[in-house]
Amino acid sequence: MGSGVLGFGRGKTVRGAKVLVTGAASGIGRATALASATAGAELVLTDINAEGLEDTVRTIKEAGGVVLASRALDITDYAAVTAFAADVHAEFDSLDIVMNIAGTSTWGTVENLEHRHWRKMVDVNLMGPIHVIENFVPPMVRAKRGGALVNVSSAAGILALPWHAAYSAAKYGIRGVSEVLRFDLQRHGISVHLVVPGAVNTPLVQTFELVGVDKQDRRIQRLTAAFTEHAVTPEHVATVILRGIERNQFLIYTSFDVRFGYWWTRKFAYPYEFLMRRIGDRFNRLLVSKGN
Repeated sequence: MGSGVLGFGRGKTVRGAKVLVTGAASGIGRATALASATAGAELVLTDINAEGLEDTVRTIKEAGGVVLASRALDITDYAAVTAFAADVHAEFDSLDIVMNIAGTSTWGTVENLEHRHWRKMVDVNLMGPIHVIENFVPPMVRAKRGGALVNVSSAAGILALPWHAAYSAAKYGIRGVSEVLRFDLQRHGISVHLVVPGAVNTPLVQTFELVGVDKQDRRIQRLTAAFTEHAVTPEHVATVILRGIERNQFLIYTSFDVRFGYWWTRKFAYPYEFLMRRIGDRFNRLLVSKGN
């Protein structure tokens, strides 16, 4: 099995590369796995959802794609990730591209968030990717073939969005990890890419946890509908990710509004802070009283 990854300073392609995708059962992870398979990648897949993962593997194989290995596991379980990595490396040697896509979301104000909400966000969205990085990136370094590391953050990892404190704790965290590894891994020919999605129409839109608010409230339903209408598809995000790797982009935006928002925060700090406070005031009117 040959590697499609090119050396440092040049764009990389997934064609012929051994590519790990976490969160491959649904949403962005599934779309990226399918797009990578179509582009000629040899895939290693994982997700906590065993049934969804099996469906992704079956879909890829039926289309003639290559899945080297797959395993249903929880990325917050360091021992499980370590065991999977050991099995993969024993059979297929080091990988070429690692994509940390798995994640989940909880929103809420600080007085409504409980410790379990903060813990879940950090465990899944920060420590989970770190477990993957710990186990799969050092073998890439030792192999001296270069490669790529893709970490999915969020618009909430570069913008201070209201009600996102717990979510942003992790998403800003993985952004920081990526910023450092971008330079640390440069000398090894391993490029680092940080994906910052805005609105994406995935199953998470319906399943994310909104603390302190009645999700059946008509105002929430209208906001969800507006979000969905504005959102891009997971397939679009997958295309953008693969293109970002090929173009050696560090920040990979999935929509113009996120790119513009980040530029605006840096150029116009006061209007940004004013707008965030106004949005926060609007959101706070949706809060359910503790007495209800």
